[in-house]
Amino acid sequence: MAEIKHIAIRTPDPEKTAAFYTEVFGLKQVGLGKNGLYLSDGHINLAILKARDGTATSGIEHMGFQVENAERTLSKIEEHGGKALTAHEDQPHSDPSMPQSYFEIKCIGPDNQIIDISTTGWVGTD
Repeated sequence: MAEIKHIAIRTPDPEKTAAFYTEVFGLKQVGLGKNGLYLSDGHINLAILKARDGTATSGIEHMGFQVENAERTLSKIEEHGGKALTAHEDQPHSDPSMPQSYFEIKCIGPDNQIIDISTTGWVGTD
C-alpha cells in the first residue's frame, strides 16, 4: 500500500511559510532548492515552493498535524500570525477522549492555508 510521504505548498514567500511550520510545529529543514525549502517531521516531507509567476493563490487545501497539547499549539499559531477557525465545542461529532475520533480544530496559517490540529490523530496514521 502507498503511504503519503510528501505534501507541497506553493506560496509567494517560502521563507516566511517555512518559518511558520518550523516555529509552530517543530518541523526541521532538510533541504534547500532553487524554488523553495524542504521540511520534515520524520514521517512526511513538506515542500514549501515559490508560487509560479502570475499565480495569486497559495498551496494546498489543508493538512493536519497531530499535536500533544492543542491549547499550547493554538497559542503558537496565534503568536506566528495564524488563528483558530473553530473551537473544541464546535466539534459535536467528535469525542476527544477516543483515539482517532476525528476531533480536530480548524486553524489558518500565514498564507490562508487551512491547518487541522488534533490530539487524537486520524485513522490510518501512526
